[in-house]
Amino acid sequence: MNSSLLSLLVLAGIAIFLILRLRSVLGTREGFEKPTVRPVPSRADARRDFEVIEGGPDDDITDHVENDSEAAKALAAMKMAERGFNVREFLQGARGAYEMILMAFERGDVDTLRTFLADDVMETFEGVIRDREAQGLSIDAEFVGIRELALQNATFDRATNEAEVTVRFVAELTSVVRNAEGQIVEGDASEIKRQRDVWTFARTMGSDDPNWVLVATDG
Repeated sequence: MNSSLLSLLVLAGIAIFLILRLRSVLGTREGFEKPTVRPVPSRADARRDFEVIEGGPDDDITDHVENDSEAAKALAAMKMAERGFNVREFLQGARGAYEMILMAFERGDVDTLRTFLADDVMETFEGVIRDREAQGLSIDAEFVGIRELALQNATFDRATNEAEVTVRFVAELTSVVRNAEGQIVEGDASEIKRQRDVWTFARTMGSDDPNWVLVATDG
């Protein structure tokens, strides 16, 4: 057998080996194959794909209000207007503000109240404090803690960027009312009472002033 024939047989053997390897990987194709047709995604599928791309529902919102509710849409708009806005952080701030406002009211501390209250709410609070002082009454109160805190509603005005968030509080505190002589006329210092309030805070999103102001109260 001459060298030319031997070389040809070797090349043929290599070709057969390569064909067998390719068939084991790619499979066997016979005849004309139609191109693969991908199904057209439905609107629901497209919406799911969009949610996956966008990261899905915002847990910072849906942990506190129903997804797709008007309140959820308002909170999402607030986040668009101010990228740093966070619902959990807002509620933590509302918790602290509630205690400060409540205790300042009990003590008659109008200077502290002016920091947190809208003018009309401040007028109402200050009127109660003046009446109390005119009767010679004072309140000794101690804040025990907040048992419940829930975001109840949210609205957003896209024209003005004015945001309002309504929060429900259930707090525990002790409180006694004393007359001018220091005698207790109402309450018991050892009795813990629950107080329920529904407060609405407002702020212009994107403004330089980071403070939320109490604009409405409802017990």
